[in-house]
Amino acid sequence: MSQTLSKDPQPTSDGDGGRIPLEEWLPITESRKGNVYTATFHLFCSGLGLQVLLLPAAFAALGWVWGVIILTVGFVWKLYTIWLLVHLHEAVHGIRFSRYLRLAIASFGVKLGKLLGIFPVMYLSGGACSILVITGGKTIKQLVHIMSEDGKVPLTTLQCFVIFSCLAVVMCQFPNLNSLFGLSLIGGVMAIAYCTAIWSLPLASIPHRNQNNISYATKDTSFDTIFNAIGLIAISFRGNNLILEIQGTLPSDSKNPSRKTMWRAVVISHVFIAVCMFLVAIVVYWAYGDKIPATGGPIGNYLELYEQDYSKRAACFIHITFIINCLCSYPINLMPACDNAEMVYTTKRHKPCSVFVRMMFRVFLCLVCFFVAVGFTFLPYLAVLIGAIGLLVTFTYPCFMWISIKQPQRESLMWWFNVSVGSIGASFSVLFVVASALRLADKGLHAKFFNP
Repeated sequence: MSQTLSKDPQPTSDGDGGRIPLEEWLPITESRKGNVYTATFHLFCSGLGLQVLLLPAAFAALGWVWGVIILTVGFVWKLYTIWLLVHLHEAVHGIRFSRYLRLAIASFGVKLGKLLGIFPVMYLSGGACSILVITGGKTIKQLVHIMSEDGKVPLTTLQCFVIFSCLAVVMCQFPNLNSLFGLSLIGGVMAIAYCTAIWSLPLASIPHRNQNNISYATKDTSFDTIFNAIGLIAISFRGNNLILEIQGTLPSDSKNPSRKTMWRAVVISHVFIAVCMFLVAIVVYWAYGDKIPATGGPIGNYLELYEQDYSKRAACFIHITFIINCLCSYPINLMPACDNAEMVYTTKRHKPCSVFVRMMFRVFLCLVCFFVAVGFTFLPYLAVLIGAIGLLVTFTYPCFMWISIKQPQRESLMWWFNVSVGSIGASFSVLFVVASALRLADKGLHAKFFNP
């Protein structure tokens, strides 16, 4: 590898207002030796995680019919926008848009692209890692409580956060995105494991289960409750902020463009994602009905019911696999932030990051995520309010990016469809913010800063 910056490094787009170092220096595109299997692992690990545990609570507010309809529409919508991103990756001849932010700049211009893209993409990277610290740390504490004979927890919440973050720092030291495929495989297997346990345990106990005291009636049909529930389903469709980055790890040439390999990986991974999401949502809602909201909490605290209804081994298995999945999801979610930090360094220093500098960047970013998690432990309660901004990355931006880059004939079917879908996505984002704000005003938010 050359240790000095070439005089004419590759531009990332025709209108990005500047040039960046050779992509071989940056962790997302340092290795382009991926294949359909590695892409599938990355897609599955980044697309299925703790958000799937929100779905039964959404069904409890929406009911059977609307719950299934909205989950199906949302899943198809996400697949469509992924298809757009996959085909936009090499939409400009000779250029690969291997970063979501670069595609935003190429589509909307330098100023508007940065304005629209930087915050959502960095939030989805760093914010997701902070929430993983919160949920992973609290799950460690719950696991210790379950395993304890006297019911006492020898570890504080802060200590559990430290344990999770230390493990995450170690797992973030892989050099590039392609080298994380092993962690993504483990994370995906763990996601399947705990999702399967969550929906299969109620089915296995059908002969002993009394469903008479469970109600499926939707009691609260207010605007804020309904749209907050729809928002819970919407934020479960994560991962679009990593589509271009994952595709950037694949080789590409005129005979075998990366979009073919990537789309095969998308189809394979999303078959498994769909099975897990629909089974968890439908079966858990069938098993617990109106009991789910009563348990409180934003991220699947109905799992406490599993401690009561099933053996300690089953509860431990769910918690252990969930913790491992959170740890494996952490590095892939942090990678865009790592890549951006290294891009700034290499641009100024005109040389690639050394192993030590790269390690220090990742330790620093992990410390920032830990600091945010400790200071704002209530972040999961604001999932819909803050997550509504990130939803634009999944449901809105790709539609307008397609119009800007591909330039379909004005008022053609494809033009109208993308304008309509993108506009609806932006409208829903605004409605989710309003609904979540109204709900917080009604229910209140008992926020405790730096008191995990």
